[in-house]
Amino acid sequence: MEQSTVIGIDVAKEHLDVYVRPPDEAFRVTNDDAGLATLVTHLRALRPMVVVLEASGGYEVPLAAALASASLPVAVVNPRQIRAYARAVGQLAKTDRLDARVIALFAEAVRPAARPVPDEQARALGELIARRRQLVDMLVAEQNRRPLVRDRRLQRHVDAHIAWLEEALRCLDDDLTTLIRATPVWRETDDLLRSVPGIGPVTACTLIADLPELGRLDRRRIAALAGLAPFARDSGAFRGRRMITGGRPQIRRVLYMATLSAIRFNPAIREFHQRLVTAGRPGKVAITAAMRKLLTILNAMLRDRRPWQPA
Repeated sequence: MEQSTVIGIDVAKEHLDVYVRPPDEAFRVTNDDAGLATLVTHLRALRPMVVVLEASGGYEVPLAAALASASLPVAVVNPRQIRAYARAVGQLAKTDRLDARVIALFAEAVRPAARPVPDEQARALGELIARRRQLVDMLVAEQNRRPLVRDRRLQRHVDAHIAWLEEALRCLDDDLTTLIRATPVWRETDDLLRSVPGIGPVTACTLIADLPELGRLDRRRIAALAGLAPFARDSGAFRGRRMITGGRPQIRRVLYMATLSAIRFNPAIREFHQRLVTAGRPGKVAITAAMRKLLTILNAMLRDRRPWQPA
């Protein structure tokens, strides 16, 4: 029984609902230091195969870190997978306790693989990257509003906010550079990535923070993880168009911009893209394939720890 025990945890701001299967036990602890200590002690005694929790907007991070520090196998899964499983088994009602039970049933049926949880330094880098995306989104929104403002007083207000956002973005970029260059492993990875024409500091930092698996998986798995693997849509005699879906959208976003630059300045990506265009591939298809090609090159470089070689 010890080998087959799975745990589902529903994470809320104030409390954690825990469901153990088997033997179908449910209990609740507070989501604070005392509650986490009690939970870790209890789960250690159960020796579960896996502890599954949903990504909950950051509330799951302290819990995942505490469980990982206690050498418990943790898997943080996408909430959409849990809801799809709940609908599949006919569980339409939704409460915290029911959610914990559904997560445990999902863990028992799917057996998601436990993955290492980022350490404190990696989480800090991820938060900096996430904050940078927020600042860029706010800056773009204000710049789009500025031409529509006619009142001079409001114009000065928007201009001041734009200036503040630009300065905050510069300071954040300095913090990112300092953190990356202060860590030997990240510094080496940053140098390898930025040796590729088309890869700039923002793309390199985002890949280090949000795609730590780069260089550790094969080309198919890393493409799927980034959401760049084409999925079949066939049924009977029907052959649908292959499309990309899922994955990590923040990785696709930076790779898209990096690929547009690489198409101009990187000979390997430029020739690959031109070959597809000449063969009659639609523009977006050619760019997506070039993104996947660029990611494959980066993955091989980090795997072999070798810098970019133009030949």
